[in-house]
Amino acid sequence: MLDWDIIDHEHVPNDNGTVYLVEADGKYAIHVNGYELMGDGLHGSEDALADLACDLLPNLDQARVLVGGLGVGFTLAAVLRRLGPNGQATVAELLPAVVRWNREYMGVNCDFPLADKRASVHMGDVCDLVREPPALWSAILLDVDNGPDALTRPRNGWLYTDEGIQMAYDALEPRGVLGIWSAYDDDQLYSQLKNAGFQPDSVEWIEEGRPTPCGTGLQFLWIGQKR
Repeated sequence: MLDWDIIDHEHVPNDNGTVYLVEADGKYAIHVNGYELMGDGLHGSEDALADLACDLLPNLDQARVLVGGLGVGFTLAAVLRRLGPNGQATVAELLPAVVRWNREYMGVNCDFPLADKRASVHMGDVCDLVREPPALWSAILLDVDNGPDALTRPRNGWLYTDEGIQMAYDALEPRGVLGIWSAYDDDQLYSQLKNAGFQPDSVEWIEEGRPTPCGTGLQFLWIGQKR
């Protein structure tokens, strides 16, 4: 059991919770209300989410990728490893503390992705950039609230409704990709992607040693390519 030291904390706007940045033996995590929200340990499925999407994109040199949200930064870092020099990655993050902590602390274990000139931060709700994209996205990668069935912020649920998935489809360029990470299975999501017009695929990703709700390291990835 790690003995965490509190490095910093910040009150969550419009909420009763407080987020804490904690550190132990060179490892960082963010805790909220006594529970670990995210940490910089195992991150194979976050890397896989980016790689599965990028594998389908026809032009990585010019790709425009939206990542929601920042988390520890592993998904953004994986996207940047795949993008060409002219690619762009925009990460949407609600909490200023998460961005600040990534720049100052947590980014050390994922090569400080926010320092990359191809990366930019949208301080706000990823839903806004799905509803009204500044230009069509090549890919939209969602790792929000641990997936459709684990919502801690009710507004995020819109992303996984039929309307939200349809608007994600409309926000993508031809052959664009929607990727969704979840700690939980979802019986409806595959059908929702297909009904919206995506060519969907689902991947069960097992990462031994990673704490997950089922206790087996099992996580779920959905990838939908726009026809």
